Formats: sequence, structure tokens, C-alpha cells
Amino acid sequence: MGKRIKSDSFIVQGSILAIAGIVVRIIGLLYRIPLTNIIGEGGIGVYSTAYSVYNILLLISSYTLPLAVSRLVASRLALKQYINTRRIFICACFFALVSGGIMGIICFLGADSFAALMNMPQAALAIKTLAPTIFIMAFLGVLRGYFQGHGTMIPTAQSQVFEQIVNAAVSIIAGLLLFRQGAAMDLAQGTGDYYSSAYGAAGGTIGTGAGAATAFMFCTVLYTLQRRPALKRCVRDGSGSTERYPLLMKALVMTIFPVLLSSTVYQISSIIDQGIFGAYIQTDYKSIWGAYSGKYTVLIHVPTAIASALGSAVIPALAASAAKRDSKDLAKKSGLAIRFNMFIAIPATVGMAVLARPIMDMLFSSDNTLAAGLMMAGSSAILFTALSTIGNSVLQGMGNIWIPVRNAAIALVSHIAFLALILWVFDAGIYGVVIANIFFYIVMSVLNIISLSRKIGYRQNIYKTFVSPLVSSAIMGLAAWLIYLGVHAVSGSNALSVLLAVLLGVIIYLEALILTGGIVEKDLNRVEIGRKMVRMLKKIKLMR
Repeated sequence: MGKRIKSDSFIVQGSILAIAGIVVRIIGLLYRIPLTNIIGEGGIGVYSTAYSVYNILLLISSYTLPLAVSRLVASRLALKQYINTRRIFICACFFALVSGGIMGIICFLGADSFAALMNMPQAALAIKTLAPTIFIMAFLGVLRGYFQGHGTMIPTAQSQVFEQIVNAAVSIIAGLLLFRQGAAMDLAQGTGDYYSSAYGAAGGTIGTGAGAATAFMFCTVLYTLQRRPALKRCVRDGSGSTERYPLLMKALVMTIFPVLLSSTVYQISSIIDQGIFGAYIQTDYKSIWGAYSGKYTVLIHVPTAIASALGSAVIPALAASAAKRDSKDLAKKSGLAIRFNMFIAIPATVGMAVLARPIMDMLFSSDNTLAAGLMMAGSSAILFTALSTIGNSVLQGMGNIWIPVRNAAIALVSHIAFLALILWVFDAGIYGVVIANIFFYIVMSVLNIISLSRKIGYRQNIYKTFVSPLVSSAIMGLAAWLIYLGVHAVSGSNALSVLLAVLLGVIIYLEALILTGGIVEKDLNRVEIGRKMVRMLKKIKLMR
């Protein structure tokens, strides 16, 4: 793991993490289907509320630990400072112990207050159930960041898949058992769906904890296996630089804090949205919020997993270049990361909009009218979420960690004002929340691009990054819709029609991308994964 991060290897590592991220999102989507069908949209609304609180506390305690640890480890490894690398790991473990412990206690003791604040008292039990998970995730974040800093995303990818598999299995089983128990209590006490929603949501959060524990044990075993070689490298450390623990702890905190503020804005915006929407609607909105957070948001996050994965992969690579003050390499990696992201985000945006209702009907058995409408109106959130996320990661990897904080703060204030306007003046309802979120990510994306331009003279190839993928996606979208209609008319099967439309749509998009010059063989041959793609495309006659 101590090898130098090569010029474009972050694309390979990002692809590994992206594939794992997509698998994780798909598993998460698949288990949400039976879970939603078991506990209902009301239960999913309670579950999502508890998860929003959990995400904030997790963010404060450890969400940024992988990023901070990977950045500090990568910068030391680039200078062959192996002793300092080990000391960073020790400091990070101490930080995880303190932050994870404090936030776990706050989660448990403050569950009732959090639930009351969100105007959803049923969520208190699920919030309490998530308290131990916060403590586990803090140490898991340290281990993942340590591996990522060494230039390998494989342990993180593997642990994420194992985590989600266990999460899915336990969530469904526990959700079903506890939902039945809650339903029996509702029947006996005449409380409607109060206990069934509360207990069913708590069953889902039990799965989250079980998955986190599995991933932690897996990463601990991997760390133990490589511990001896790491100690040997420390003995051979000839850098002549040994940093004191207080200074390293300060560097860790100063790396975490601004990234934490920036990430907090992303996470807290959903809680603010729910609070503002609850004040606007002033009725029981569990089912509406369940359609928004349990269906629309879940699907939106499947393709945006690629942005998160590539962001995690690019940070160590950029940190290594920044440590060597290689501005040319910084600009090259930044442009490549953004371009690769748009190749995925733009067609995903178009595909989700075109096939919104068929996809919803394929996945969820309940009435999907609202969820499909939200997807058609808000699929562009995929594009702008991906662009803002990768922009944040690039700036943070370069060491400009306070710039995303400023940009996020500006975007959040603008977002809140826009949401209030669109709800109370235009009476947009839940669609107003969707539109306001898109507005938030647009502001973030624009500010991040301006910042990159000023810092490293960043100039993206507009045609290859945006125009060609947009044109190709438009062709793909039209073709996918016609394929869906044709197959559905012949077979009558919605699922078969969706799957064929998606599969053939991907092939059509790749061919259109090649024909419009968005991607050429020279670009793909720069990295190993691209060379494999060239061979595959030539084999199926999509590239000549």
C-alpha cells in the first residue's frame, strides 16, 4: 500500500469504489422495496426522519474522518514519512473514541427531543436504536480513511458491500418482526399506526447497526494483516521528520473541522427542509415525506454514489500532488475527475426523468403517482449533486478546505430563502422542496467551479464534458422511451420493458458519445480500465 499514487490511478480506484457504491445503492434500494411494503410509507417517513438525525450526529462524530485521514496519510506517504503516517492513525483512533462516544450518548439521551423537534414522536425509538452505530462508525471511518490514504479503495469497497448485505437482511427481518409487534399494540390500544410505524422503523435501524459492526470487523482483520509490514516501514523510515502527537492531532482537527462544516450544510439542509415543510403543511405528512425521502431521494442517490466514490478516490491523489506542489498535475486530475463524473451523471439524469413512472412501478407496489412526479420534476438533482460533490472533493484534496465551507454557507442561505418563497408564495408543496434542493446544488456547483478557476486556472473542456454527454443523453432518452413503449406493447411486462430500455439505452448512449466525439480511444487508453473498455467496445462493434 505504500506505492506512490500514479497519475490517473484515482480513476481506477474511483471506479472500484464507484462500482461498490452502485452495488451498495442497489442493495439499499432493493431492501427498501420490501421494507417499504412491510412498514408502509408512514413507517418509511418515520425511518427517514430518524435517519436524518442519525446522519447529522454521524457527520459531527466521524463522517469526515475517512476524508481527513486519507488526505493526511497520503500527503505523508508521498514524502515517505512512515512514522508520521502511523501516528496519524493513532491520533485518529483517539479522536474517534471521543467523538463517537459523545455523539452516541447524545443520540440516545436526546432521542425524544430530536423526534419532538421534527414533529414526529414515533421516530424516538429508531433514533435510540442508532446510538451504538454512531460509535462503531467512528472507528470504521478511521480504518477506511487509512486504507484510502494508501491509494487503495478495495477494503472500503468490500466493507461497504458486506455492510449493506447484512444491513438489508437484518433490516427486513427486524422490520417485519417489530412491525407486527407494533401493529398488535395499535390494535389493542386503538392508536392507528403509531406503534407499527415506530417499531417498524426501529427494525430498519437495527439493520444499520448490524451492517456497521460487520464492516468494522472486516476492516479490523485487514488492518491486523498489514500491521507488521507497516511497522517494518516505520523502522526503515529515513525521512528525518517525526511530528509530535499534539501537532498531528491539531492537523487532523483542522482538516476535519472545515470539511465538517461544509458536509454539515449538505446534511442539515434535509432536516431544515423537513422542518420548514412541516411548518408549511401543518398536517400529518408521514406519507408525503415517505414518497419524497423513501422513494425519490433513494433513487436519486443511486447514480450520485459515483460522485461520492470518485470524490473519495481523488482526494489522496490530489493531496499527493499538492504536497509536491505540482499545479499542472492538480489541474489535470481535477478536469479528469469532473469529466468522468459527468459521463455518468448526465445520462442518469435523463434516464430517470424519462422512465420515472415505469421505474417507480417496477420497484414499489404502492401508489407511485407522487413519487414519479417528483422524479420527473427533480431528476436534474442527480447532475448538480454530482457536480457539486466532486467540486468539493477536488478543492478539499488540493488543501483549499475552507472554500467549500464558504460556498456551502452561501448556497444554504440562498436555499432556505428560495424554499420559503416557493412554498408560501407559490404554494408549490412537496415539489417546492425538490426544486429548492436543485437550486441549492446549482449554486454550490457554480461557486465551486469559479473557485477552481481562480485557484488553479481550471478550464474544463465544455464540449467533451457537457455538450456531447447532453446530446448523447437526449438521443438515449428518446430511444429508451420508444423501446419501453414497444416492448411493453408486445409483452405487457413493465419490469421487462424497463430493464431492456435501460440496457439498450446504455449501449445507445455509449455509441452516441463516441460518434459525437465526447470520448475517443486516446482518452480511454490513458488508464488500464479505459483500455479494457476499448477492447470491449471494439468487440461489440461500438468502437472501430
